[in-house]
Amino acid sequence: MEEKLTQNGNSHKIIMTNRNMISLTGVNDVMSFDANEILLDTVQGMLLLRGEELHVNRLSLERGEVDVDGKVDSLAYAEENTYLKNGESLWRRLFK
Repeated sequence: MEEKLTQNGNSHKIIMTNRNMISLTGVNDVMSFDANEILLDTVQGMLLLRGEELHVNRLSLERGEVDVDGKVDSLAYAEENTYLKNGESLWRRLFK
């Protein structure tokens, strides 16, 4: 499969191994994290990882790379400018 580059030249890739290790590329920033959720700003939009005992092992924002371990339950993307019908922001939706 051909890897497509985004506008700023970074590609976005997720490699998950056995639901307990994830390597990501194309990460712009780590917005927040705790043992149950990690919110990442990626070149493809906001990415929310949910699970148990999540831990950021390696972080290199210069290279746009993040490694996470722990039990992964879900991965969810949302565009930064996504809003609910009632005008609620993405941030409020993610942190309920």
